[in-house]
Amino acid sequence: MDFELPAEITDYLAELDAFIEAEIAPLQAQDDNERFFDHRREWARTDFDNGGLPRHEWEALLGEAKRRADAAGHLRFALPAEFGGKDGSNLAMAVIREHFAAKGLGLHNDLQNEHSIVANYPQVLMFRDFGSQAQKDEFIAGMLDGTRSVCFGLTEPEHGSDATHMDTTAVRETRDGVEGWRIDGEKMWTTGMHVATHVMVFARTSGEAGDARGISCFLVPAEAEGVKVEEYLWTFNMPTDHPRVSFTGVWVPDSALFGPAGGGLELAQHFVHENRIRQAASSLGAADYCIREAVKYARERKPFGKPLAVNQAIQFPLVELATQVEMLRLLIRKTAWEMDRMSKPEVATTLSDRVSMCNYWANRLVCQAADTAMQVHGGMGYSRHKPFEHIYRHHRRYRITEGAEEIQMRKIAAWMFGFAGPNKIARKA
Repeated sequence: MDFELPAEITDYLAELDAFIEAEIAPLQAQDDNERFFDHRREWARTDFDNGGLPRHEWEALLGEAKRRADAAGHLRFALPAEFGGKDGSNLAMAVIREHFAAKGLGLHNDLQNEHSIVANYPQVLMFRDFGSQAQKDEFIAGMLDGTRSVCFGLTEPEHGSDATHMDTTAVRETRDGVEGWRIDGEKMWTTGMHVATHVMVFARTSGEAGDARGISCFLVPAEAEGVKVEEYLWTFNMPTDHPRVSFTGVWVPDSALFGPAGGGLELAQHFVHENRIRQAASSLGAADYCIREAVKYARERKPFGKPLAVNQAIQFPLVELATQVEMLRLLIRKTAWEMDRMSKPEVATTLSDRVSMCNYWANRLVCQAADTAMQVHGGMGYSRHKPFEHIYRHHRRYRITEGAEEIQMRKIAAWMFGFAGPNKIARKA
């Protein structure tokens, strides 16, 4: 067995580091852009008088960083070459995301709003695999050049993780001689709605509540009549761009149907494994950063005339966390490596449980690491002058989003005990 990373990945990390040093670090340093990353970060980023939305200056800075990364050939790394990418592998993306997060807060990679100079772009692949030719032509090019922004309307106020009991409906309706659909319902956590041109709205078109089949996806213009942002939900991690949106008598033509009628949940699951393994890697990197910073501080801080580091009460919690980082890194990289050797359907039927293991444990681990780093740093650790509270607030949400950890543990248990997965035990009649 060879545990060495391929040279093309380690060489690319060095190339990315050089790009950050030459282009991104100077951009972060100019015009007091440090205010978005130091103790002023939450106030600098958040327009508290405008629904808690991100400030325009903050989003403009992220946009400029992405523009530079795209011009240098990094932003689309994970995309296929046909879309200007480099066919980046799951292993490479996991290593890059860990590497970036392990650097701490910075313009190169600030996942509060999924920003990175090496982007994810899961929706591009959704359009490639499920879109009509007209939808591919409009949305793939549009998302890459910034003229189209599509947010995700799946979760509902009354149902959370259970998408099969969906109250939003779409029924056949002809208007002005054009066949189409009337959509009624509400969605929660429709992230990015404030800048979106369209919303992927998932709605029941057939079947009964609880059925996985019968849910369809529609591409609804964000400014369509009957679409209304009811409120922006203020969260533990501000700024917010997560609204509750209502759809009242919203009409779209047949051409707005995205993917197969009744097969919308296939779209919703399309990129979950890639997202989860990359997000797990980010949490791993951030956990590693918190541990290393705590160790460094414990060696420097000398209360009562001796370094904190000599105390086992300081050592042992960090030893346990560091051990978990080492073990989890191997599992994440092995799982990502295996994902690269099979198709998406094979990943779903062969590796889904291990992807969930990586994701839920990494998200839990980073929260523990950030909390421990706060404790080691004492009062300063609790302050915004250190990054730990920001890391905790950001990564805490991933124990709920990307599939709550209980949902992921339930999947793992189902595969372990033969209720689902490749070793499913047939039920007796």
